[in-house]
Amino acid sequence: MLGSMTADSSDVFAANRAMGEVAFELHNDNGVTRRGQLHEAGSLRVRFPSSDVEGLSAVFINTAGGIAGGDRFDIGIKLRKDTKLTVTTAAAEKIYRSHGPEAQLKIALDVEQGASLAWLPQETILFDKAAVTREIAIDLHEDASFLMCEMVVFGRTAMGETMRRGMFLDKWRVRRGGRLVFAENVRLDGDLDRAFAHRVVTDGQGAIGTVLIAPGDETLVEHIRDGVASFRGEVGVSCWNGFAMVRFCAQDAAQLRIDVMTVLGRVRPQKLPRLWLQ
Repeated sequence: MLGSMTADSSDVFAANRAMGEVAFELHNDNGVTRRGQLHEAGSLRVRFPSSDVEGLSAVFINTAGGIAGGDRFDIGIKLRKDTKLTVTTAAAEKIYRSHGPEAQLKIALDVEQGASLAWLPQETILFDKAAVTREIAIDLHEDASFLMCEMVVFGRTAMGETMRRGMFLDKWRVRRGGRLVFAENVRLDGDLDRAFAHRVVTDGQGAIGTVLIAPGDETLVEHIRDGVASFRGEVGVSCWNGFAMVRFCAQDAAQLRIDVMTVLGRVRPQKLPRLWLQ
């Protein structure tokens, strides 16, 4: 009887997992970026609040209200030649504790010749005992422009919460002209209190971020470094093979956001998405 109850509980748990999928493509219509085919499924939605000379804006909405263990979300975006898109999220994404299985997030971004993508979601907040695997695959044409910002916060520090245990596996793969030019795996697992205490991890700080820019060169790097006086946390900048990258480590989400916004203000002439400023 106990075995039957356990099996039934597992089935109920699996049946109540949130699944979401969004896939769409953009095309250029006489100089104006237009949305093409759109697919939505489950609890993930995308809305396009504006269209102007700067291209389209897209806002992702998770109607499940957050992500828990066993949930799965997939995003696929294709920008055809000479299109422009700015992507953000309606709010910070919260990843709650898991009772076993990890949440899975998969993002695939394809940016063709002359196209420009700014991927600017709000922060991802991991609660204590969260477990998540995220895979980000980026395929850029040699002449594409790309700006990507990802922020991860380990616990709601404003509420006195920290992420003491859990698992965060983050895989990035960037291809340019079909060649793999950047690959990175980050894995934090188990006793995170001890891991975060190490200087080579976060040195006790609770928020990290990355901004990736293409094209990027030494001139851009120096322009970013000119803002060092206003940084609240640790910020490192480098460039290689036509890319620039900025790494952030801050005490909390508020400090991280200030530093990220400072950098984005220096590398992006357009205003940040309105949702960032609310």
